[in-house]
Amino acid sequence: MGRITKGVAVGNVKIGAGAPITVQSMITVPLSDTDRALAQLLDLEQSGCEIARAAVPSEEDARALNIITKKAKMPIVADIHFDHRLAISSAKNGAAKIRINPGNIGGAQKVKEVVSCLKDLGIPVRIGVNGGSLEKELLEKHNGPTAQAMLESAESHIAILEKESFNDIIVSLKASDVPMTVEANRLFAQKFDYPLHLGVTEAGGGMEGVVAGSIGIGTLLLDGIGDTLRVSLTGNPVEEIRVGQHILKMLGLRKAGARIVSCPTCARCKVDLVSIAEQVKASCRHFKSEIIIAVMGCAVNGPGEAKHADIGVACGQGNGVLFKGGKIIGGVREEDIASAIVELAEELESAAAIT
Repeated sequence: MGRITKGVAVGNVKIGAGAPITVQSMITVPLSDTDRALAQLLDLEQSGCEIARAAVPSEEDARALNIITKKAKMPIVADIHFDHRLAISSAKNGAAKIRINPGNIGGAQKVKEVVSCLKDLGIPVRIGVNGGSLEKELLEKHNGPTAQAMLESAESHIAILEKESFNDIIVSLKASDVPMTVEANRLFAQKFDYPLHLGVTEAGGGMEGVVAGSIGIGTLLLDGIGDTLRVSLTGNPVEEIRVGQHILKMLGLRKAGARIVSCPTCARCKVDLVSIAEQVKASCRHFKSEIIIAVMGCAVNGPGEAKHADIGVACGQGNGVLFKGGKIIGGVREEDIASAIVELAEELESAAAIT
């Protein structure tokens, strides 16, 4: 059983209180460049992104939210640092959530002004604690960034908002150090019931970023900790969504979409299994229904995996045996394996859409 948290509404998306775990990303272009920003948001939406964040370093960017939030289908989070006026402007221009650290926007009066605006508009706050930008006094106290220092930073920011009777809060505790990130979130989960936004920050790109994010986020989700997530990767933010969705699928926390089971291959494999698996994956990436597809290279584990999948193939010498619903339905030549599997998968996808 997962950790029970408060529920927070981010536009039309629910976070916490048992709601499905959502996958987020962040656009990489200025909001003021509205055409490019909207194009990137559309790419994210089509990839399955449920919440998108955007940096708001200027009033021009804040005003652009008035255009963008009317056209984007998913909630937009305004990422604010230092200037409380940008938080207020972003909220008034349609932001569904404000990412802010109340301790760095200029004092109690400015916090009150932001909170008053957010209360009036019903907009929540995400307190974002980052191991790379902790308060100087905490770094001195703990001799550098630590999980305990991150917890204390979160506590201080929460206290500022709670003093203003504001509790519509989501919290993130992220570091580039995976064990520190995990420990900080575990410490927080023991003490508070605010929803947690999971992530490993500055994780890098490619394999390094995917591995760091998957280990950090996956470990916490297995602990029952976490209500929404972002896999931070250097590069195209669409990849963040794909990785985030795969993390949830592998943990059994999200059922929708095709899951490809394929073997790593060995000397027993007598077909180009890598190419076949990639073709199937690319063709079925857009699926909405839960379909398990097994693409297996030989007769050792192949028949068993294929039998237990919705659709599968166990390959032999330049050919394969197709399975559907646990039963053999025929043989197929190597060059036709990918197309045959995709055709069967599309039939299941269409049937699921009708029902």
